[in-house]
Amino acid sequence: MRLIPAIDIINGQCVRLSQGDYSKQRVYSKYPLEVAKSFEDAGVKYLHLVDLDGAKTDHIVNSRILEEICSGTSLEVDFGGGIKTDKDIDLAFNCGAKQVTVGSIAVKEPEKVEEWMVKYGSDKLILGADVKENRIAINGWKEQTGKDLFEFVTAYHKQGIRSLISTDIATDGMLQGPSFNMYERLVLEFPELRVIASGGISSVDDLKKLKEIGVSGVIIGKAIYEGKITLKELGNYVD
Repeated sequence: MRLIPAIDIINGQCVRLSQGDYSKQRVYSKYPLEVAKSFEDAGVKYLHLVDLDGAKTDHIVNSRILEEICSGTSLEVDFGGGIKTDKDIDLAFNCGAKQVTVGSIAVKEPEKVEEWMVKYGSDKLILGADVKENRIAINGWKEQTGKDLFEFVTAYHKQGIRSLISTDIATDGMLQGPSFNMYERLVLEFPELRVIASGGISSVDDLKKLKEIGVSGVIIGKAIYEGKITLKELGNYVD
C-alpha cells in the first residue's frame, strides 16, 4: 500500500481545507517545496499535489509549484486541479507530473478523457471521484452532480482506467476517520482497480485498517500537518 502525503496549494502556499470549504482554510507553510522535501527525507516516494486555485477555475494556476517540486525532489507526483484542456494536461506532464487526476472533466467531457487515455496511456491518468452523499461533486467540490459514485466508476472501468482516487467530502479534513465502508465496497466491486483512499485519515490505525481492506494507496493530509501522524511514523510505515 502506497502512503501518499498531500500538498494542497492556494496562492502558492500549502493549505488544508475542512470538507472542501474554501472559507475554512489554514495555511501550514508558505514553502511547498520545503514541505515536499520533508516528506522525501522521511523516506516517502509519492506525493499528491492539488492546485486548489486551478480546481476553481478553468485552467492550471500553480504550475510553477509543480515544476519546483518535481525538479527539486525525487518524489513521484500525481497532480490535479484545473486540468480541463489539452494545454493543461501537456503542461502538467511537461512540469514533471508522473500522473494526473481527472475529476471535473471526467464528468463533463468523458470523450476528452478517453482521448487522453489513448494518447498518454491509461496508467498515466487517475480518475478522481469525489463524493457527497454518494454523488459525484466537481469544480473544487462546489458543484454536486446527480451521478452515482459506483455507476461513474463502472463506466470508466469499462474504458480501461486503472487508478481511482475517491474522497468522501464529509470526512475530508475532519480527522475523524475515513469512509471505510465505501472503500471496502470499491475494492470488492473493482478488484482490478487501484483504489486510493483519501479524506479523514486520523491515525496509524486508520492506515492499518485500510491496508486490511485492500486499498492500493492512502492519501494523508491534515493528519500529518496536525501531528496526528508524525513523519517518523510515516517513514516507519513506508514499504
